Amino acid sequence: MTWTAMQRTFVLAAMLGFASTIPVAAQTSEVKVGLIAPISGPWARQGELMLKGANLAIDVINREGGIRTLGGAKLKLIVFDAGDTVEKAKNAAQRMVAQEPDLIGATGAWLSSFTLGVTEVTERAELPVLTLSYSDQITARGFKYVFQTSPTGGAQANSALPALIKLAESASGKKPQSVAIIMDNTAAPVSFAKPMREGGIEKLGLKLVVDETFTPPLSDATPLIQKVRSSRPDLLLLLPTSIPDDKMCLEKMHEFGLGRGRVPVISNGAHIAAPDMLKNLGKDLLEGVMTIVANWGAKGQEDIIKDFTAKTGEPWITQDSLSTYGDMLIFKEALEKAGAADRRKVAEAIRTMDTADGPARYYPGGRVKFDENGRRVGADVVVVQWQNGVPVTVYPPASAMAQPIWPKQQ
Repeated sequence: MTWTAMQRTFVLAAMLGFASTIPVAAQTSEVKVGLIAPISGPWARQGELMLKGANLAIDVINREGGIRTLGGAKLKLIVFDAGDTVEKAKNAAQRMVAQEPDLIGATGAWLSSFTLGVTEVTERAELPVLTLSYSDQITARGFKYVFQTSPTGGAQANSALPALIKLAESASGKKPQSVAIIMDNTAAPVSFAKPMREGGIEKLGLKLVVDETFTPPLSDATPLIQKVRSSRPDLLLLLPTSIPDDKMCLEKMHEFGLGRGRVPVISNGAHIAAPDMLKNLGKDLLEGVMTIVANWGAKGQEDIIKDFTAKTGEPWITQDSLSTYGDMLIFKEALEKAGAADRRKVAEAIRTMDTADGPARYYPGGRVKFDENGRRVGADVVVVQWQNGVPVTVYPPASAMAQPIWPKQQ
């Protein structure tokens, strides 16, 4: 038998009669946290950004002493590829819980449809999962081990559309009268559009003139954009969930003479503000495009933004990276409180967490507290707009790094 220094110390202490004075937590040298996200397929770029944010946070946590109540134990990230289908994501979750029984929690799985499937598996394993995914259904199933840091899609729709109308009125001097929706049929857009279709648009005095849903990946955007050209809405809610579909729609809009503000475009999610969009379309085609997100680099986060861009080579920090950065800090806070690398105790620490410090600095609303459904209390939306080749926060005002510019229709 090979004895470690820790084992020899413990045995010697026991022989001397004071083994009980050695904390059990000191025997833990490494604590595993999972990240399950698309690492391959059409959403792989978002998975890469999630990974970069989580790795940066873990580097900071470990460099600053690790988990103090566990004797300075270091965090270790274990990555699982959710792939490009719900079935693959669920299979990855099954591998995760089977192969890594000592995981204390996980973050993921980016696409809401994937997160719904993954959390069916993790809930049975009593593994706490933090997620930025938007679908209302994620935290409407009575699960006890799922914690949603974003406002749900429905909450985003209810709060974002009135804000956009105010932005339009203040910038253009007139209230929008009509709106068009083009979306894919994945869980997040469906959740986002549901309250709008069920009276939200009508309540705001808008007329829905185009309502189109497609199954990704999109093969041809022409029929969809032709309907937008025919109706000329005052707002276009463009709601795909992948960069290739975003690109196809925006290119077709410019081809049809609808770009550069002729029809103001509002998306939902970080993909349309990812660095790859700038590489693929250029700043002229993106200028003025807005998106509603659950998190983004904001006023007061200049230090982490600078650190992230310097260490990763990315031009800015997206919600994918910022949120997984914050998630690692939530797990650290929970581990410190739990005092044990035990997933059930970590989950309980997250349930009872209420802080405006530490991880709360990295989420809109500035508070980390979850209600009985696992939804973050006070979660706010962020509106990001492409301005001169950079997507910047323009709402809420307290977080804004630039003033909003409403594209003027021609």
